Amino acid sequence: MKIVKWFCFFALLFLVLSCGTSKSLNDVPDVSKYNSSIPERVKVSDSTYVLNNNFLSKNKQGLWELYLEGNPYERGLITGSLTQELFNYQEQVFLSKVNDFVPSKTKQTLLRKFLAWFNRKMYLHIPEEYKTEIYGLSKYASPNYDHIANSYLRVLYLHGAHDIGHALQDLALVGCSSFAAWGEKTDDGSLIIGRNFDFYAGDDFAKEKIIAFVNPTEGHKFMSVTWGGMIGVVSGMNEHGLTVTINAGKSKIPLIAKTPISILNREILQYASTIDEAIAIAKKRQVFVSESILIGSAKDKKAITIEVSPENFGVYEVSNSNQLICSNHFQSDAYADDKKNLKHKAESHSQYRYQRMEELLNQQPKITPQIAVDILRNKEGLQNKSIGYGNEKALNQLLAHHGIVFKPEQRLVWVSSSPYQLGEFVAYNLDDVFSNPTKKGLSNTQLTIEKDPFQFTEAYQNYEYYRKLSTQIQSSIKNDKYVDPSIISEIQTTNPEYWEGYYLVGKYYYKKGYFTAALHAFEIAKTKEITTVPDQKEIDLYITKLKRKLDL
Repeated sequence: MKIVKWFCFFALLFLVLSCGTSKSLNDVPDVSKYNSSIPERVKVSDSTYVLNNNFLSKNKQGLWELYLEGNPYERGLITGSLTQELFNYQEQVFLSKVNDFVPSKTKQTLLRKFLAWFNRKMYLHIPEEYKTEIYGLSKYASPNYDHIANSYLRVLYLHGAHDIGHALQDLALVGCSSFAAWGEKTDDGSLIIGRNFDFYAGDDFAKEKIIAFVNPTEGHKFMSVTWGGMIGVVSGMNEHGLTVTINAGKSKIPLIAKTPISILNREILQYASTIDEAIAIAKKRQVFVSESILIGSAKDKKAITIEVSPENFGVYEVSNSNQLICSNHFQSDAYADDKKNLKHKAESHSQYRYQRMEELLNQQPKITPQIAVDILRNKEGLQNKSIGYGNEKALNQLLAHHGIVFKPEQRLVWVSSSPYQLGEFVAYNLDDVFSNPTKKGLSNTQLTIEKDPFQFTEAYQNYEYYRKLSTQIQSSIKNDKYVDPSIISEIQTTNPEYWEGYYLVGKYYYKKGYFTAALHAFEIAKTKEITTVPDQKEIDLYITKLKRKLDL
């Protein structure tokens, strides 16, 4: 096996070093037709910056509100100037995660070379407009990471970070849940869409969220929920009431990066006003991971999903129904026989969350924005079963970057504030924002949806403590460190219905040779709602091994 591993290592190294990357490394957009100078930003306070008609301001819920206008290069430069501290913070947070995962300097060097090779064709699959905007933005990138790549390439690569992590690890890092209702299913007959963006790159990554309102010189005005250094879109709505959200699917591991999904979403949001126009744009681009793109349309008064992957394309539209549900598996005929999709549906938590959304929607004769928020905040399993806080089978996994609700026909959007989806959902009316962007405070305070009282409960405080204990025990298992018995007890009592705590205790005891205690912990874990089939199989394997060791 060692010979095979070394052979694979040198084969990969040969590919990295020998395949041509020079074109991609030296490609930069031509910005000669644009004015490269912008005024200095004006600091009004620690939470407000202004640059001509553009501004960045923090609201009372802790969300940054960014208003931006201009041509592609201007937008990049202005975004960089206004959000420089947020941009640098986000880059530091994200890249520090890389250091945690790959602490070896030698391996980091190989990783950088591999990413240069993997991303060697990405520049051919991103529209010139967005490369130009990213180039302007990159002028404000931190010089602290120039050893990884020059600032432009680094920011370009970071726009494919979700895709790359998804592709190379073959993981759905985003276990998102989304739904839409319209017609007889809503209180006024108009379209309502709700979604949780369950992307987790650490607590720090989600601290500084930006609600961007963009008025480009070409295309449609739009809003999106984003973060410093990101011009792509994961959740957004444009001035015509077209919405875009994404749900990761199961992917094959590709050999080359193409169009990042966030860039495709940005193009749809900026240039489509109907479902047909969104589909046409999606068909033009080649992606390198599998994603469901939920499109809501005020003009069409309904929602559909566009299901894209490197080798396939499908559109899913419900018939004889006024609701659409989307988790992390494909539903269109194009993927009916897709083995990866079928396996993912059978073994992951995607189908469970789908059924839970269906159950909650069926309990409500008419959906309102408040009810949509309540569904996104739901922490229980099927039939209201307690499955432990943080369980990925729940719609609210208590790790979301954001939750969001749209009413496209009214141009209304509600965005969650911290913690998770538990803070106030802040309301914005796009018509009001774009007709008067310089007014003080962009949100519609009369439509704010109140905080979830769960965040003030003992159960929530226990959950937050559980998360710390979980991290501590995982680190102890990895580094073969001693864990105090009080911590072993507390991790099981602070989140008693969650299988993971008992599983971690079982792993710790197993590694220490305390086989009877390990068996007891794993057997308790088996009585809980375990997240995936592979997790269940792993626990079963531990139990089998332990019974053999104990002659049971």
